[in-house]
Amino acid sequence: MTAPRIALVHERFTEYGGSEAVVAEFMKTWPGSPVFAPLATPDCVGLVRAAATPDDGSTAADHRFHTSVLNRAHDLIGRRSHAPLLPLVPAALRRLPLADRFDTVVVSHHAFATQAVFATEAPVVAYVHSPARWAWDPAFRAREAGGRAGRAALTALGGLARRGELRAAPRLARVVANSQAVADRVRDWWGLPATVVHPPVRIDRFAPDTAATREDFFLVAGRLVPYKRADLAIRAARQAGCRLIVLGEGRFRAQLEAIAGPETTFLGAAPDEVLLDTYRRCRALLMPGVEDFGIVPVEAMACGTPVLAVGAGGAVDTVLPGISGEHVEFGDDDAVVAEFARAMRDFDDDAYDAKTIRAHAESYSPSSFRRRMSEVVAKTMNS
Repeated sequence: MTAPRIALVHERFTEYGGSEAVVAEFMKTWPGSPVFAPLATPDCVGLVRAAATPDDGSTAADHRFHTSVLNRAHDLIGRRSHAPLLPLVPAALRRLPLADRFDTVVVSHHAFATQAVFATEAPVVAYVHSPARWAWDPAFRAREAGGRAGRAALTALGGLARRGELRAAPRLARVVANSQAVADRVRDWWGLPATVVHPPVRIDRFAPDTAATREDFFLVAGRLVPYKRADLAIRAARQAGCRLIVLGEGRFRAQLEAIAGPETTFLGAAPDEVLLDTYRRCRALLMPGVEDFGIVPVEAMACGTPVLAVGAGGAVDTVLPGISGEHVEFGDDDAVVAEFARAMRDFDDDAYDAKTIRAHAESYSPSSFRRRMSEVVAKTMNS
């Protein structure tokens, strides 16, 4: 039987993060499949190739990466920023050389990737990290925009993203959402049903250490950008009088340091070994932002660490109250701060079992993700 011809489409390879890790797992699922993206930097592509190495350590299949003329423009401006080129990304996706060369196209979508449906007659399966929240949610957009010019630019780009998503949605053969919260957005914003397949988490890199001693501090980890809402955790730590360590870097750091009290320590970006050690030593991880899914909480749970998360977004799927952590009631900022402060003051370390938390985290393994995505695509091709 001839192997199906699968094409993989991603919006851009400009920095490595959770969605790029998803594409790497797609590459493992369909070895040798070509990868298309309007923009790609050598460094990011190198990281994706490395992540696509098979779990058994064997040689990774050769995947050709195809970019567009937009990438040459990115090179000409020294790859300083991809932001000025974003309005051109939808048109570049519609012109990808997909044609009738493939049996199925699998796209990794944040805001524009579903435009690839206009470049092919093959069925398109969209793995949706989220419809563009900054396009659909004015409050989210206001937090992400920097100043009046930033708000104007993001508002214009948001209109482009909304129109593009709605135009492409009816042509999609199947939509896969990375959490129930994202599936709800797909239903509400696109009017489509979605299958939930949680993204892969490299839990093999994170595990409990019975020799490690829990210390008296809570942890926030991840990029320091507005929507992660580390500000709420910092305010809560100050209100509760509890120690907090912040691991990560980002454009929001200066504002966060300005509101932090002496109980909060910023350690900046950290390699995996430091992150692993801190997961193992903290009392609990705090997740104050509404994430589409949230890989960091699953990494912490893989170390047997409980998570205190706002009860919205991906945390509703991943954090099991009383088993792997607790949900903090979602509300306005002051209410969330007060609830986190209460949860930190009243936190009972003995209420959670590290082995049980680890067992829960194992359901998000890359092998489980690959199996489920393979089933979805096979079903799409056979329908």
